[in-house]
Formats: sequence, C-alpha cells, structure tokens
Amino acid sequence: MAQNHWLVKSEPAKYSFDDLVRDGKTVWDGVRNNQAAIYLRSMKLGDQSLYYHSQEGLAVVGIAKVVREAFPDPTDASGRFVAVEFAPVRPLPRPVTLTEMKATPALAGMAMLRQFRLSVSPITPDEWRTILGLGGEG
Repeated sequence: MAQNHWLVKSEPAKYSFDDLVRDGKTVWDGVRNNQAAIYLRSMKLGDQSLYYHSQEGLAVVGIAKVVREAFPDPTDASGRFVAVEFAPVRPLPRPVTLTEMKATPALAGMAMLRQFRLSVSPITPDEWRTILGLGGEG
C-alpha cells in the first residue's frame, strides 16, 4: 500500500521537533480548521510528515510518522474533531526554510504555499523528495 506524505506545522515555542524527540511521541490535537481536520482523518499508520516550525524558524526541521490513526480529539468537547499520534523519525541534516521552498520551482504548487494558514497539508512524492534533497538527504 502506498504511503502518503504530509506537512504539519507547530510553533516551536509551543511544541518543537526537539520536544517530539524528547517525548518519543505526541498527540496532535487542537486542529480546528475543517480542511486540516479532513487531512488528519486521511492519515494512515506509518505515513510520514515533514515537521515545520512556524512563527519562528520558518523551516522544515524533521520527519515524524503516524503511530496512531485518527481518534476523537480529547481537547474537543463537541466531538467533531480528531487527533492523530506522531513519533519522531529523524531531524533533517539541514533545515529547509520557507524562503528556500518559495524559491524552488518544483514546489510552486505545494499546498502549504497556496493555503499558508493550514496546519496540516498533503505533500506529493515529488515535493517530498525535493524538500528532503534541500535538507541534505539527497
């Protein structure tokens, strides 16, 4: 079965990739945007995600994987939204900045660059390979 790839954003002051590495896994909750919630529901066990630091840093800094598929978000009393659980895979050898991504023609159609406010978005296989290459994994 084909693996899907994603990009998730977190403010490093609230929960950084280093925090994920320290904790070993985390519940990705609190997502209240309907489109982002649809993407969370689409994540499958083993799918990998680029971990992007928003607000400060503005860069993809690591890779995480889904270790628990969508379940009711414990922070949502209405029961409408879901959460997933992530575990760290590895940090990128070099962060890939937003400026670099915007300047890379192969990433021009990337969902994150078109709908910047989304905290969860899909990544195509070509975008995945391009970002990993920019991050020193090529």
